[in-house]
Order: sequence, then structure tokens, then C-alpha cells
Amino acid sequence: MPTPPPPPTALQSAAGRLVAWARARPPVERAARHPLTIVLGYRIATAVGFAWGGLLSTGPLVEEHGVFVARGMPPWAFGRGGTTIGAVYLTRHNVGPGVLDHEAVHREQWRTRGLAMIPLYIAAGPIARLNRFEVEAGLTRGGYR
Repeated sequence: MPTPPPPPTALQSAAGRLVAWARARPPVERAARHPLTIVLGYRIATAVGFAWGGLLSTGPLVEEHGVFVARGMPPWAFGRGGTTIGAVYLTRHNVGPGVLDHEAVHREQWRTRGLAMIPLYIAAGPIARLNRFEVEAGLTRGGYR
């Protein structure tokens, strides 16, 4: 029998409450889903990714497989093997073609959700096989077993 997932963290619970709160208020949900809100949120996230990657990477950010890659980041500057913020993939050295294809799906998730991606992703949880965004991006390509 599979091991049950751990209880949600405080951050995961808070993100889930925020998502539920917005969904229960049609004007808030409409505003969050408005194309202008999404485009602006995606651009803000991408700008933050470029700033963070530009400050902490060891070289220029180069577009590969549909994402701008910030290599040589310190391990504390991203989660797991790497993190995509908007159109920017932050990592130390995890840049195989499969991983970059996986991260390109995350870029598209940001592009279609804007800043709502933050609470949605956190609420989906830290266990990759249970996180709908990681499953959609492809667990094997992302290096998950």
C-alpha cells in the first residue's frame, strides 16, 4: 500500500485557502483570469526571474528549449534541481534537453496563469507525483522518479 502524503505545510494550507477564497468570489476570480492580469503577471514574473538570474548566475541568460536559462546559480537560490519563474529557468547545472523541455511546460503554465501560478503551484503540494503542474510538465523529463 502506498505511503499517504504528509499533511500540508502552513504555506501550502495558506495557498490553498487563498485559491479557495478567490474561487468563491466570482469578481476576484474573473479579475485573476482576465487576459490583461495574466499577461502583466507573466511579465512581472519573468522580470523577477531575469533580475534574480542576472544577479546570481555565472554567465549570461541564454534561451534554450523555450526557456531562458540562468546557470551556475547558488543552491539556495532555487528549489529542487531548478525553478522556472515566468520565462526564466534558474538552476546550477541541471540543463539536459528533457529537463529543459519540462521547464518549457512550466513557462507555458506561467504564461497562461500569470502570478496566480504562485499560490496554485504551492497549493498543489511539494510531492511531484501529486502536483498537477509537475505531472503536466512530465515527471520523467523533469528528473522525477
